[in-house]
Formats: sequence, structure tokens, C-alpha cells
Amino acid sequence: MKNPGLKISDLVSSYNMEVLNCGDAYETAALTISDVNRPGMQLHGFYDYFDPDRLQVLGKAETMYLKGLTSEQRKVCFDGLFSRNIPALVICREMECYPECLESAQSHSCTVLRVKETTVDFTSRFIETMNHVLAPCITRHGVLMDIHGEGVMITGDSGVGKSETAIELIRRGHRLVADDAVEIRLVSDQLMGQAPELIRHYIELRGIGVIDVRQLFGLISIKLESRIDLVVHLEQWDEKKFYDRLGIDDHYTDILGVQVPIVTIPVRPGRNLASIVDVAAMNNRHRRYGFNAAAELARRVDEQADRL
Repeated sequence: MKNPGLKISDLVSSYNMEVLNCGDAYETAALTISDVNRPGMQLHGFYDYFDPDRLQVLGKAETMYLKGLTSEQRKVCFDGLFSRNIPALVICREMECYPECLESAQSHSCTVLRVKETTVDFTSRFIETMNHVLAPCITRHGVLMDIHGEGVMITGDSGVGKSETAIELIRRGHRLVADDAVEIRLVSDQLMGQAPELIRHYIELRGIGVIDVRQLFGLISIKLESRIDLVVHLEQWDEKKFYDRLGIDDHYTDILGVQVPIVTIPVRPGRNLASIVDVAAMNNRHRRYGFNAAAELARRVDEQADRL
């Protein structure tokens, strides 16, 4: 799914930035590149390798360079920068904005912003934000839970019991991330899941209807985002199908190019699905840290057989 990027106006709201000049494209311009540019070379007139789509950031070094120029020279520097139709210029450390900068920005209808943070802190936070915003994203049907710190996505056909299992897990102290639809993003080689904003914190229970988990169980019962460490697939019990009873072999499913461990749990009356999913999460964590109960049992059986 192609991401439209982050609007300048949304960046200002989330970062509590000061707007020194509002350009014509303030409400419509979107940032589509996760990196920034510190226009030191551009202030000196070098534009051969310049990407105008990047957010431009003025730090202390650039400001001190400009301080040594005359007013006419600074006007030429800012005219050259703003004439490239940049999305916005950010001044860090709450440093003074030169009058030539505002004059040029107004004449070219460009946005100028200011933040309190240092240049390094701002650029680091901005790049992290953009990596999340621009990450590849898909939506999958299922329920995402945080269980013992493990992100567990419960999948299965409609009506198999995913939401009912989630409610029981919440009553045990675990946290809901998303029900019915899970937005999955690939951020720095990790799968991160969250709920679409419209249905965040809600669960649909057949026979009862839609409930607000945050209101019923409190803030401790929800989590806005979680890594996806395990997929638990629920399916109706099939007497003709063989289900793994030892769990020696690992199985994986592909999500956005990442191989995620998956376990299939057959559903039939009398099975406590919440307990099984709970144990599956703990077992997956143990495997990730190097302990495999099935492999350990197989080793003991082999040692016993060798002694006979």
C-alpha cells in the first residue's frame, strides 16, 4: 500500500513547532523522504546534487556561516534555497531567524518553522517518525494481543473464536492492540502492528455487540502498537487432518517479506483457547531465547535409546 507521506501541517502539530512563515502549500505539501538535508553547500551556491523534496534543516553551523555574510549575501543564499520549491525550512535550537530568510520565504511562499531541539535530536526524531510513516503497510484480518511482552496475532475464519479468546486474555491481564483489522508496517526489519484509528480499542462479540475495551477494562488493558512475534491460527478441528503433537518442526508465514513463526490450533468444544494461546506465547519467547522443549525431549529420548 503506497503511503502518501506526512503533511507539513501534521508534522507541526505532532512536534509542537513554531510557524514563522506559512507557505501556500502548508496544508497540502507532504514529506515523502525520510532523510533531511542541512543546506551548508547550498548556502554557498552548490546545487548540483540537491534534493528539493527533503526537509531542509538549519543548525548552528549554517547559522554561524550566515552570520558572517552581508545582508545582500544572505538574501542571495535564501533566494537560491527557497526558489527550489522545498517543502519547508526548519530552524533548530530556537535560533534567531534572519530577516532576509523571512523576506525570501514570503516572496517565494515557502514555509519556515522553528523548534527548541538541537539539530541532532530533531533530525533523529524526524527520521524515526518518517521511517514509521513511510514503512510498507498492509492490513490483515485478525486480532493482535500483547501477551507477556510477545506480540501475538490471532488469525482464523470469521466466527472461529478470535475475539472471545482475546476477551479471556484481557481478563487475565494481557493487552489488546487490534481486533478484526490489523495494520502491519515493516519498520527497520520488524513487523509492527496497530489498529486502524476508527476501530481502535473496540471488540465485536457475537450476541453482545461492540464493546469498548478501554472503557470496560481500563487503560492497562490496551496497547497502541506491538511488534508481531507469533501468529496463532485458529481452525475448526478436522478429524482427517494430522496435528503436530510434539512441535519439533518450526513453521513460518511470510508477512511483508518477514518470516514469522506460526502455530495452528484446532478448535473444538472443551478446549480453553485462551490458555493455549497464552502458553504458545510463552513457548515462542523461550524458543527465541534458545530453549526448545520439543528438541530437549527428543534429545533425552535419543540418549535413553542409546543406553539400551
